[in-house]
Amino acid sequence: MLFVSFSMLKCFIFNLLARFLPDRHIDHSGRGHKQADSACPRKNLFGRAVAALPTRRNVDEAAKAIGISTQTLARWMKSPEFQTAYREARRLAYGQAIARLQQATTAAVSTLLKVMVDTNTPASTRVRAADSVLNHSAKAIEIEDIDARVAELERAAELSKQGR
Repeated sequence: MLFVSFSMLKCFIFNLLARFLPDRHIDHSGRGHKQADSACPRKNLFGRAVAALPTRRNVDEAAKAIGISTQTLARWMKSPEFQTAYREARRLAYGQAIARLQQATTAAVSTLLKVMVDTNTPASTRVRAADSVLNHSAKAIEIEDIDARVAELERAAELSKQGR
């Protein structure tokens, strides 16, 4: 089970951007400049923009939050480096949401099972809970079967490559 705080996510984004865009920094006066040294990723304007976009309602608000014009942010958003970093940041944020859902699966299963066996619960609700348990169990078996088949195909393909 994985939990990452928002500040850890921001730090990851800044470090990611420092790797992709090491020469885009802001100095202490707030003015942007190119700098070869990426020792201060928190001052990275691109990083701040990537971090601001998912937390604001629109591009205008994101630009204002980091102190740049909307036009500048729109121009940056067109660059391949920015798009790569933004995709990676979104993937990480989505991964965090999925991790939280996965953490809740034990409680969800417990709730379904309790509802399913509780005689005080209406019959229609118990039937629906039982149906859900059966459907999810069947889907899990199907996924395991597919995983096994894919693994076997990958082994066969590897053996075929080695035999050439």
